[in-house]
Amino acid sequence: MFKARTSVGMTMLASVTAVVVGTLLLGCSASVTAGKSTPKLSAAKVADTVADKLAATTGQPKPHVTCPEDLVGKAGTTSRCTLTADDGSTLGVTVKVTSVSGDQINFDFKADDKSSPAPN
Repeated sequence: MFKARTSVGMTMLASVTAVVVGTLLLGCSASVTAGKSTPKLSAAKVADTVADKLAATTGQPKPHVTCPEDLVGKAGTTSRCTLTADDGSTLGVTVKVTSVSGDQINFDFKADDKSSPAPN
């Protein structure tokens, strides 16, 4: 499970696994300003931030990450994103808001231990 702290995702399953395994021991931090009275990060911004952090941490190309919903800036809020490898296999990523300071949202993200095979 990959765990990183951040604010406001390969060509083969083996590559995704190597990226995740390689990042298990690393943590990341960053800040993003949301700019609203109730801070909220768009799903696209969350996905892009997670993908950027994974690429920077692992030294691998930026993976494809998607998130289904905006992330509300309230401590404890969670969302599930998906990292998809070029072969179609997927790895779930849980994003959890750790704190909010004004319009700055801080969150951790953690990849699942196992990936799901590509659909047939």
